[in-house]
Amino acid sequence: MSTQRPPTIDPQAAQRWQQMPPAPSPWLHEEVARRMQERLDWIKCQPTHWAHWAPVRGGLQAHALLAQRYPSAECYVAEALKESAQYAAKKIAKPWWKPTRWSAAATQYAMPGEGAVQMLWANMTLHMAPDPQALMAQWHRALAVDGFLMFSCLGPDTLQELRALYQSLGWPAPSHEFTDMHDWGDMLGAAGFAEPVMDMERITLTFESPHRLLQELRGLGRNLQPLRFPGLRGRKWREQLHRELARAPLQLTFEVIYGHAFKPAPRLTVRAETVLSLAQMRETLHQRKSFSRNP
Repeated sequence: MSTQRPPTIDPQAAQRWQQMPPAPSPWLHEEVARRMQERLDWIKCQPTHWAHWAPVRGGLQAHALLAQRYPSAECYVAEALKESAQYAAKKIAKPWWKPTRWSAAATQYAMPGEGAVQMLWANMTLHMAPDPQALMAQWHRALAVDGFLMFSCLGPDTLQELRALYQSLGWPAPSHEFTDMHDWGDMLGAAGFAEPVMDMERITLTFESPHRLLQELRGLGRNLQPLRFPGLRGRKWREQLHRELARAPLQLTFEVIYGHAFKPAPRLTVRAETVLSLAQMRETLHQRKSFSRNP
């Protein structure tokens, strides 16, 4: 597996997508988050602090489910854009007259510090990252020892119907390539995670019209393929696309990859003489006392 950045993602296009104004969480993302949330039943760890990475696109309804699951755990809502953090705060915060506003655990609308959380939740964001290794490194830094990562993303069989149509018409690919789950597992290991567990499923959505199909796609992301069509397409091209879509069943397949992994204790290098900083000593001796993983 190559350790280089994904070769089919245009980093400038990815940055433009990340900087777009916040919008309601897509239905598919909420559904994937609901299914991923059920996987938490397998994990016995009970975090006292957790982070929700990019919840506006990842699923604000799912955030409510997670808050119910961990009612006493403090949360970091991690959004890169100030506008997205403000949007999330408006959707998540309870009205002042509701008792739950004052009894619920604290929520911080900021990036978590190093070792600040025992769970990091990242739904449907990794496949849009131009440098996924750097993103995984951020997640690893934010987690405490024995903390765990829960993530989902799209896999290589996604949009297979649309890819086949574009290829038959001699058009550039409708999206960038998506990474295989085994490669994600390798990258997790390279980032310092342990015990990665990956699985996948396929979700097929059907639509009543070509317009509705394309509308759903626009909400899910953008085509980050460097060899995509240059510039905007005209009305005639759009009309042709609608006609071609209408010739076949109006459906799209999404391969959804789920993964979780733990952050292990750092390994100490054994030498004739070993020197530990105070921070390393605290990390090694005290992290497990504050948070332990049950078998």
